[in-house]
Amino acid sequence: MSNKVIMLGNEAFARGAYEAGVKVSAAYPGTPSTEISENLVKYEGVYAEWSPNEKVAMEVAIGASVSGVRALASMKHVGVNVAADPLYSVSYAGVNGGLVIVAADDPGLYSSQNEQDSRMVARAANIPVIEPSDSGEAKEFIKFAYELSEKYDTPVMVRSTTRLSHSQGLVEVEDRVEVEDRIYERTPGKNVLMPGNAKLRHIVVEERNKKLAEDGAEFFINRVEYNDRKVGIITSGIPYQYVKEVMPEASILKLGLVNPLPRTLIEEFAKNVERLYIVEELEPVIEEQVKSWGIKAIGKEIFTIQGEYSANLLRKALAGQELAIAEKAEVPNRPPILCPGCPHRSVYSVMKKLKLHASGDIGCYTLGAVPPLSVVDTTVCMGASISMLHGMEKAKGKEYVKNWVAVIGDSTFMHTGINSLINMVYNKATGTVVILDNRTTGMTGHQDHAATGKTLAGEATHEIDIAGVCKAIGVSHVFEVNSFDVTALEETLKRETSREEISVIIAKAPCALLSKEPVKAQYTVKWDLCKKCGSCLKPGCPAITKTADGTVQINDTMCNGCGLCETQCKFGAIVKVEL
Repeated sequence: MSNKVIMLGNEAFARGAYEAGVKVSAAYPGTPSTEISENLVKYEGVYAEWSPNEKVAMEVAIGASVSGVRALASMKHVGVNVAADPLYSVSYAGVNGGLVIVAADDPGLYSSQNEQDSRMVARAANIPVIEPSDSGEAKEFIKFAYELSEKYDTPVMVRSTTRLSHSQGLVEVEDRVEVEDRIYERTPGKNVLMPGNAKLRHIVVEERNKKLAEDGAEFFINRVEYNDRKVGIITSGIPYQYVKEVMPEASILKLGLVNPLPRTLIEEFAKNVERLYIVEELEPVIEEQVKSWGIKAIGKEIFTIQGEYSANLLRKALAGQELAIAEKAEVPNRPPILCPGCPHRSVYSVMKKLKLHASGDIGCYTLGAVPPLSVVDTTVCMGASISMLHGMEKAKGKEYVKNWVAVIGDSTFMHTGINSLINMVYNKATGTVVILDNRTTGMTGHQDHAATGKTLAGEATHEIDIAGVCKAIGVSHVFEVNSFDVTALEETLKRETSREEISVIIAKAPCALLSKEPVKAQYTVKWDLCKKCGSCLKPGCPAITKTADGTVQINDTMCNGCGLCETQCKFGAIVKVEL
């Protein structure tokens, strides 16, 4: 069976893995990689899971590979950091069944805390990287990655970016290849990475890299397009599309293998063009290596290291054309905000009232850092909120952290927050941790996790009891509170932040977007009672706006009846209306 369909890049990655005969897939949701697993789980013959974090996902895939089947681990670029420990080591061990890691980078920081370039991680880990430029290549390259993995006994990274993962393109859909499981043979010298074995495996890795670089010149994923030889451009991935749009007459070396680089192919191309440019987003990974070989090229002298490229950016830099800038339309500023009815807003409104600082984490609740809530003071990485609170207490003492709490979501707590809380217990810390349990992984599109009671496939499973986990590791003071019960929240926060022990407050209310039921009640304003004090505006609900005369109104197309505004009004001007 073969036909052509339109697919997102992530759909194409999933299709490619399916067609390649992958049997096990593990991932943690993270934009822009999330949809790979969400699509792969739909295919029969593939086991796909949400793992608690990327390190676990990587290890699950490694285990499947060791047993002899083709396996996939997918994650966003910062997730590669979490998976780095097993990733660096499996590079030495190699594979049995093919092992592929899809790393989705985020140039432009559309949904990330940094612009890390995963090619640099792969170079440090000594694993090959291939990079497609469109959805069609996404499917084909991931299939080729499995061939490389098994031929060269190595894990292979397939690099994507937000633009590729979330853009649509034409994909030729083919039948799945049922790959016969490889026989498992006990080989401790290869798979048991104690120092004596690892020293020998390092030699194997270096030889493997040399062989890949030599053979890479013949790989079909690398393509030379000779046209006008006055200008030659070396590029890869999505930037290839911009190069083709802006410089269609230029000669192009389109690299599919970006680590290790096919040196002989690059040197030959460089000899055949008069002026050589290197176009790559983020770090000068290709450029620095090419220049180190004595090849003259122009790269980051004219291109930025920061952000996502575009045709206009290249047009100005390469073609020397001044951009015609149209008169800018007056577009109102629309900063990111928590949704109407979000339980995080309720919790943060109480924290703001108590003038608490929050050590923050990665999730929707990071938006508690911006006005009007302005409660979250720090955000570094998954699970860091608890560890950083611990560091503050050890640096400044028990009194200092009485004005602080750590805030972390339920999914993030399961990801890496548990270890941090164990550390607090073990090292006799003081501090209050607030787990914002909205029953989902909200920021990436409502994926389940170990504490929701459902698997990636939607099957019922054991639901991890977060309160029980906290108690089991030694936290004596654990309290579950409804996120919208502002009175109970205030009382609990006051009491627990003054306590010179560890305490955990689990603020529970489902994400406002989870409910599929119609709204049964909303709130409205009695204008004759409104004192124009603005208290109801303080939590920043987008459903509430101020009118020209200073009174407020509630937009009934946005209100979902959470009732937070009613708790803020002291004059009874906001009332509930049953629908």
